[in-house]
Amino acid sequence: MSAIPRTGTAGDPQRLASAALQAFFNLSARWGLSARQERTLLGSPPESTFYKWKAEKTAPRLGRDVLERVSYLLGIAKALNILLPSPRAADEWVKKPNAAPLFHGQSALDRMLGGSLVDLADVRRYLDAQRGL
Repeated sequence: MSAIPRTGTAGDPQRLASAALQAFFNLSARWGLSARQERTLLGSPPESTFYKWKAEKTAPRLGRDVLERVSYLLGIAKALNILLPSPRAADEWVKKPNAAPLFHGQSALDRMLGGSLVDLADVRRYLDAQRGL
């Protein structure tokens, strides 16, 4: 019996890392994030590591924390694109002040820049609740 070859990224940590970084930096460009903000959202990797990732959009392997962060951010972007009427509105939402109790008048980006994985998870849960999930 022959093995079925894997076509996805799940079995290849380098492909998974590259796909995650590419997706993250594409999202970052849409949101207009600074390098400092990008680093914070990725969990504050060392500057040299971050700039290597940014230049090459690849890494031999990403830690679980970084992959979870990227997953939350992509989930946030997906939820926004479902909830809001246009891609532009979805991309702009993260920087707008928000009156919801979770944000205390600050933007979702301000909340996410708290640096904790929980900050990203809280924004994701908020948006999932808005979607009725």
